[in-house]
Amino acid sequence: MKQYNKYITFFGLYIAQAIPMSFFTTVVPVIMRQENYSLESIGLLQLVKLPWILKFLWAPLVDKKANTLSQYKKWIITSEVFYALIILSIGAFSLQANFNLIVVLIVIAVIASATQDIATDALAILSLKKDQHSMGNAVQSAGGFIGALIGSGLLLLIYHTFGWFMLLVGLSCFVLLAVIPLLFFRYPLRPKPMGINISGKDIVRFFTQKGIFKYVVFLLLSYSGLSGMLAMLKPYMFDNKYDLEQIGFISGILGTSMAALFAFVAGLLIKKVGLRKMLQVIPCLGIFVGVYFYVMNNSAFSDIQLIIGVCALWATYGMMNVAIFVMAMNKSRLGLEGTDFTLQIVVTQFGSLLIAGLSGFVSQRFTYQGLFIMEIVLSLITILYVYLLYRNKKIDALSEKTNT
Repeated sequence: MKQYNKYITFFGLYIAQAIPMSFFTTVVPVIMRQENYSLESIGLLQLVKLPWILKFLWAPLVDKKANTLSQYKKWIITSEVFYALIILSIGAFSLQANFNLIVVLIVIAVIASATQDIATDALAILSLKKDQHSMGNAVQSAGGFIGALIGSGLLLLIYHTFGWFMLLVGLSCFVLLAVIPLLFFRYPLRPKPMGINISGKDIVRFFTQKGIFKYVVFLLLSYSGLSGMLAMLKPYMFDNKYDLEQIGFISGILGTSMAALFAFVAGLLIKKVGLRKMLQVIPCLGIFVGVYFYVMNNSAFSDIQLIIGVCALWATYGMMNVAIFVMAMNKSRLGLEGTDFTLQIVVTQFGSLLIAGLSGFVSQRFTYQGLFIMEIVLSLITILYVYLLYRNKKIDALSEKTNT
């Protein structure tokens, strides 16, 4: 039962990170559009995500200053309380009258959230035993998906009922409530090695490790067979005559729920059959999804057929998320857990961003059929790449732990 309390703590913290971020980047743009903001202003709001991409820059500071359980708690609780206070202060201002100030406050809130994420990831690595990595990362991934689901769907309904101020009051209260289980967190941490001089140079040193290039290439490829379809899923549904409400329900609710569910499935499977096999199987599922959409798109399809495809896409994405998180834990250097985990996730995000950007060009130039073919090919390349890495016993680059 004690181990479940550990998972509950991380589950709450990861949900608390995801809900406000999802709200600010998906619901606020809708509210802005209702209040006649330009699409240019709405597009610029997406820049508030930058701290989550750049958080690796201050991750070494967290690793340097946090060495004990109490220090990690201090980082997380301080960040979370500050986060909640900024969210509460945003509620005191009007989008119409104080837009620029609100954007600045959102950026500050996201910086606090990103800092909490660094410390939480490091605490998870140090407190979870190796046989707990799969379920710990299933909790992390599912928490993120559920938080995104609440932040982009439920909060919009609450906004329409209670208004801007009361919504943000409730949101800030939830962020504070998520910290409560951490106050009772008493699990021992794996000791950090003594005498490590942690600095920003450790960011560069991560990429100078032996064999790391092959591993980084895999990180860039990891989501490549899925991210293009995910990026174009809503435009694809819109072009096939689905309205915004249907798109929100099928992709935003059903799809995200399926990703959260299969994150737990992946956690159980990784624990049972191992990370290596899952890294070989999941890209195969990516091929299946690509082929499914390609075949489905060749003829008129029913709502049920589309729902099956969307759920399969999100389920595969949820499983890959867990596999990547487990792998990132395994590859984090001792004493640099926050820095290394953050760096690896940022690399995967960069790879996804490249494919997502390319997906629009391919869909426009070669139709959606061209996009599905591209994703099938990328999944096949990923499978072959994983096979080649594991073929050489000396390069077990995707599952072995590295040290400083």
